[in-house]
Amino acid sequence: MTREEKGQIIDELAVKFSQHNHFYITDASGFSVGQINAFRRICFNQGVEYRVYKNTLIRKALEKQSTGNFEPVFKVLHGFSGVIFSKEQGNAPAKAIKEYRKKNEGKPAFKAASIQSDLFFGEENLTLLSELKSKNELIGEVISLLQSPAKNVLSALMSSKQTVAGLVKTLEQRAK
Repeated sequence: MTREEKGQIIDELAVKFSQHNHFYITDASGFSVGQINAFRRICFNQGVEYRVYKNTLIRKALEKQSTGNFEPVFKVLHGFSGVIFSKEQGNAPAKAIKEYRKKNEGKPAFKAASIQSDLFFGEENLTLLSELKSKNELIGEVISLLQSPAKNVLSALMSSKQTVAGLVKTLEQRAK
């Protein structure tokens, strides 16, 4: 690979890092071509993109980022590394890794993740990341919590409309 080709890949990768709020770095060593394709298929179904890059290219692309300090990530860049990019859902890559692991024990190993510029390292954080709620799930929960009191009042009024109507008639008759 020539210097120009490497420079072009670094620039493309730097753009990907800047366009995606969430990315995961995995250990891609020991994967066969068939296994990588199967994992890419799962990633595609989760709405994320998986690519394998050289560690030096990942490092140089991260160094070009103006937002966030990615220096701690450089420590995990050894062996073969794959990057999973996600624009909207921070938990989708973790779910893809866990889904693939159901069939292929231990692969791919989780190295690091950046969720809105917050960094996570090590296997112990993978379960935590897979259980994170997406932005849309959180918005749905807030809306349902806001609607809950109004629904309770309306249902109480609707269930006891006979009682309320009788109470109003009684008060009306007393007033006469």
